[in-house]
Amino acid sequence: MSNKITEDALEQSMLGWLEELGYKILHGPDIAPGEPAEERSDYSDAILHGRLRSSLTRINPYIPGDALDDALKKLRSISSPSLGLENRDFHHLLVNGIEVEIRQDDGSIRGERVNLVDFDNPENNDWLAVNQFTMIEDNHNRRPDVVVFINGLPIAVVELKNPADEDATIWSAFNQLQTYKAEI
Repeated sequence: MSNKITEDALEQSMLGWLEELGYKILHGPDIAPGEPAEERSDYSDAILHGRLRSSLTRINPYIPGDALDDALKKLRSISSPSLGLENRDFHHLLVNGIEVEIRQDDGSIRGERVNLVDFDNPENNDWLAVNQFTMIEDNHNRRPDVVVFINGLPIAVVELKNPADEDATIWSAFNQLQTYKAEI
């Protein structure tokens, strides 16, 4: 029997560490579109909308549902000519929240901010790590080893390599992440 560390063993160790930190751990194929526990309706969608909506309602209890819908629409409409700019815009919303308008009983409108993350009470957030999370976009089928979510929003992609494989280098993982960036 071999004592070599495999990529799967490394992945399971990482998931165990994340679980110890309070993350819920799910297996990508279990929550894939069409499965009984699906958390998204399409493989091209990286956002877990049910978790996101539930989290926004919990984090922002003073925001009416139609304003939350407006915030979600603004979040989904982020579009930039480059991934770098799109990530910058997403980061701004993640850190600063999304401005929405709320109609008051007297007919006036006031501005309010919908927070995507509860930075004051981290335990109020939904922490999730999903292994083998398949994404399909423009006929590119990719499956990152681990995707980390906060409140249904993907915030990190982890690509692991077998440490016992001499050909598996940091550069091969980096190149694979570059492929993910370009294709999904």
